[in-house]
Amino acid sequence: MRFLPLAAATAIGFTMLTTGCSTVDKAQACIEANKVIGETGAKITTLANDPKAMEQALNDGAAKLQDVADKAGNTTLNQALGDLADSFKKFDVNSAEEAAATAQKVATDTAKAVRTVAEECT
Repeated sequence: MRFLPLAAATAIGFTMLTTGCSTVDKAQACIEANKVIGETGAKITTLANDPKAMEQALNDGAAKLQDVADKAGNTTLNQALGDLADSFKKFDVNSAEEAAATAQKVATDTAKAVRTVAEECT
């Protein structure tokens, strides 16, 4: 009979530990997501006159976002980051005009993802 309370306490502790890990994983994903989004956005704005470098920065940002999305442990956060990564991968920047249009679209897509991240990370 004495083992029953110990087993119950162990089960509760395990539940709290795994729940805590989930929360920590989500918090870490939120931090990383905001960092990658900010870095990529800042880089894009400085590359308006270098279309190929902009395209490379978008591809790099997409890979980092997808990595964070894969680790997020939160379906909504995963989807928002995955969608933004997919958006970044679709751009084909070959001229200064395309770079300007791309920067505008990136800003719009990023704003949408930032709202979702903010909602999920509060």
